Formats: sequence, C-alpha cells, structure tokens
Amino acid sequence: MNYRGRFAPSPSGPLHFGSLVAAMGSYLDARNRQGKWVIRIENIDPPREVTGASGRILRTLESLGFEWDEPVLYQSTRHAAYQDAISDLRNKALLYECCCSRSEIQERGRVGSEGIIYPGTCRTRVKPPTVKGSGRRHALRLITHDQTVAFTDGIRGTLSQNIVREIGDFIIKRADGHFAYQLAVVVDDAYQDITDVVRGADLLTSTPRQIYLQRLLGLSTPSYKHLPLVTDKSGRKLSKQHRSDPINAAAPVVALLAALKFLNQPLPPETPGTVAEFWEWAIAQWNHSLINNKNCTI
Repeated sequence: MNYRGRFAPSPSGPLHFGSLVAAMGSYLDARNRQGKWVIRIENIDPPREVTGASGRILRTLESLGFEWDEPVLYQSTRHAAYQDAISDLRNKALLYECCCSRSEIQERGRVGSEGIIYPGTCRTRVKPPTVKGSGRRHALRLITHDQTVAFTDGIRGTLSQNIVREIGDFIIKRADGHFAYQLAVVVDDAYQDITDVVRGADLLTSTPRQIYLQRLLGLSTPSYKHLPLVTDKSGRKLSKQHRSDPINAAAPVVALLAALKFLNQPLPPETPGTVAEFWEWAIAQWNHSLINNKNCTI
C-alpha cells in the first residue's frame, strides 16, 4: 500500500507548539515519501471539547501551509463503527463489564508506568453488582493475556510491553458511555488505511495496546515513529488542557522554522520568504534519523 499518514488532534483547545511539532513530523514524513496526508479530529470526549476549537485548529494549519488530501474525518461521526468493533470483541468473549471506582482500583492495584495497574477485580465476576437506586454505571474492559507485544519504532527502536502486567485489562468504552481513545484510534486508522503513524512520544506506551487490539480485530498494523515531546521549564508536556500558548499564525514562517529546528532538521541557509518556500526546503531535507529521541524543553 502507498504511504498514508495522518494528524489527529483533539479539539480541546488551540494548536500549540507541541501540536505543531507533531503535525510537522507526520506531514514531512508523508510528503518526503510522496504519500498522502489526512486529518482526523478526535472529538469523542465531549466533556473536554472546546467550542470552536476544531475550526480554529484547521484554520491555523491552513495558515501554516499544511495541505490535506481528503476531507477531514470527525470521530463523532464514527460511533457505529466503534460499536461494531465492540460487538466483534464481545462475540469473541473478550469483554467484561467493570463497576470499579477509581478509589477501589487504587486500593487494590499496584503502581505501573501509567498509573495504577487494573487488578482484574471484575474479570471473574459473573455479573457486576447492582445497587438499586445507586445509578452506578459500568465500563467495558478488554481481556489481556500474559504475553509480550513488541514493535520497532522508527525513532525509538525496538520496544515491548506485557500489557496484563504493566497496564492490566483496559477500558474500551467508558462508564459515561463514551468510547475510549484506544478503540477509536485503532478502528479509524484502519478505516483511513493509515500505513504510517508519526506522533508524540506521550502515546508511545499506548502503542502495544493498539497493536493488541489490531490483532484481535484482524486489522493491519501501521509503522510507528514517536517524536520527542515539547515540555515547559517544569518538565510538563505542552498541552491544550494546560492552556499552552497557541501558535502565532501571524508569523507562520517563524513558527515553522522553530518546529523544524526542534525536530533537528537542516535549516535553510536563508529565511524563506514564504510558507511555500519553507515547505519546499523542509520536505526535500527531511531525515527522521536526525531526530533526538529525548524529550526537549523550550
């Protein structure tokens, strides 16, 4: 299959420098290999969504010269596909309902790389307990097995994870009824025929779970490259939730050059006069092997 890459922001705020780095890395990797590049708005978490953020992100990308090859895909239109995947997993006896609260999990679980490892409390219950009038809702968890999932990242090298030991059975549909990111991203990467995923290293440890889901659902696994994270002086990742400063679209070339420098790519000998000139240089010079695999502070 020909190269197909994507950028998949969540509409929880405006595009900031960390998001620009992720967008640029995926865009350059696709264009340097004469591939397609698409955008997916990951709006499956309404409580975190900011009104108007999707449009603002897209307008900022346009002002920076990004060009996508297909109409933008919104995850809010894909609920039926996610439910079909859940039905498939349910038919394979790979799901169970979980009524555990966060406090209960913290009490019984041990600490892992991403917080508390789910101890499997509800896995062996025939039916989660129901308290009349409690209004208690259930999440859906995916059964994991004591096996290692390994993959080779184009920047980080070979990585592996034993999901049941390091994460535990994980949620694919939340107790509030919203679909979990891990399920949606797997279903939509397959739907959009994505061959190469270039994204931030904050999602590095999610990759084994996604590969595990891909295998269970009979879907192909893309190639992965995880870019270094942009952090503030306190070491915290730039994010929309933390209200990191948005990109100044009034000075697009300045912002683009800063992102290119962060990715440790060759800079043009002279400042490009236009956004088009910048991209002509950056696409031709792109070399992902030059990227530092350590997170960096700005």
